[in-house]
Amino acid sequence: MRSHRIALAFVLAIVLAGPAAAQQVPPAPGEPRDFKLSETTTFDLPNGMKVTLAPYGWIPKATVQLVVRTGNIDESADETWLADLTGDLMMEGTAARTGREIALEAARMGGRVNVGTGLDETTVGGDALAEFVPDLVGLVAEIARTPRFPESEMPRLQADMVRNVMVAKSQPQQIALEKFRQVMYGDHPYGRTFPTPEMVQGFTVEQVKAFHAGHFGAARAHLYVAGRFDRAAVESAVREAFGDWEAGTPFQNTPAQPASERKIHLLDRPGAVQSTVYLGVPVEVDPSHADWVPLQVTNALLGGSFNSRITSNIREDKGYTYSPFSQVSSRYRDAYWVEVADVTTAVTGASLEEIFKEVDRLQAEPPSGEELRGIQNYMAGIFVLQNSSPGGIVGQLRFVNLHGLDPSYLTGYVSKVYAVTPAEVQRVAATHIDDADMMMVVAGDVVQIRDQLAPYGTIVEPTSPPLRRE
Repeated sequence: MRSHRIALAFVLAIVLAGPAAAQQVPPAPGEPRDFKLSETTTFDLPNGMKVTLAPYGWIPKATVQLVVRTGNIDESADETWLADLTGDLMMEGTAARTGREIALEAARMGGRVNVGTGLDETTVGGDALAEFVPDLVGLVAEIARTPRFPESEMPRLQADMVRNVMVAKSQPQQIALEKFRQVMYGDHPYGRTFPTPEMVQGFTVEQVKAFHAGHFGAARAHLYVAGRFDRAAVESAVREAFGDWEAGTPFQNTPAQPASERKIHLLDRPGAVQSTVYLGVPVEVDPSHADWVPLQVTNALLGGSFNSRITSNIREDKGYTYSPFSQVSSRYRDAYWVEVADVTTAVTGASLEEIFKEVDRLQAEPPSGEELRGIQNYMAGIFVLQNSSPGGIVGQLRFVNLHGLDPSYLTGYVSKVYAVTPAEVQRVAATHIDDADMMMVVAGDVVQIRDQLAPYGTIVEPTSPPLRRE
């Protein structure tokens, strides 16, 4: 009974305090601090493979990730997603283990392993308890170096891949993205988003083996270990597992040459109640450029955060859309700025008008110091969260190494964010987000939206049959 009386008294105290208690001003945020990383060790093996060991945190666990400089960038026009199929099949067995045995071995270590394929990089790795990190290094090497590529698993993996393609291409954002990159990049691998079902079904295990043999090797590889681990034991395991790996062929960059002009490419979805809009332009600012951090700040203020101008305008004020966003999407020596929104069909044109208004306004006048400071606080906080796990640390180190950045990029990032001035935001918007060449892709009911869109660019009529509306 006494505990009930105490609880009741506590509730009454809150109620009697009334609005005054509810309206207390939260404490001011602390001073922003630069990110600090424990001393890392980076060394090269004689075969050219790089290794980075990064102690982090106090939880007795670590992330091991092998990054190989290959991916969709190395596919030819008739091999779209061959890199993905190669990664999937690598998990189905090695010379010494079946796929099931791989999974059980990782589980014994307190974690799991996987292969991930991207445009510029392929990863092999996972997590393990601290005492098993040397064993995990060996398992990662086994998967990367000696995949079995069992032909018996090909039909299942190809069927899964075809299913994934069909599901993706039933979604308006995915088909709009496919068209957006196709127009911007043309025949470059960055412009090929999805394969055809026939292409996937035609892949052979010989093609998979040839892709692996041609693009996996020590010269393209960088191993990262972050978390809690025995440094001497891990280094010994690395040298034993990877020391005799052949260097293989070095990576050959295929530069992208993105193009954009003020045109609206339509994709017809008869009867759609929403239009999916992709609106963007290539930027001559990749992560190695001096304007990279200012551009990130500019994007966050314009459309890349919940309190951004475009989001406040077309979501909060107008109610045209629920979850718009913008981003600076980057690849190796390449990037573009894009705004994405699913808007109500009847206000498709009005949405474009408001987006262009916000771009023009930022180009014409700098933001206030107060508005900019809120965005900088947000970005500093996000950066801290991104570095709050061993996997996050590996992700940041990968980013620095892929783009050839100085190691001080990470430790000086927060300071650089806060060093951006209102005038600099205006300059970056005017210089790099060129709405005169803004390219648009709109997937929606063409009959309902064509006239709405005409004032904002040259209309490019659909070249494919109407899309099925889900």
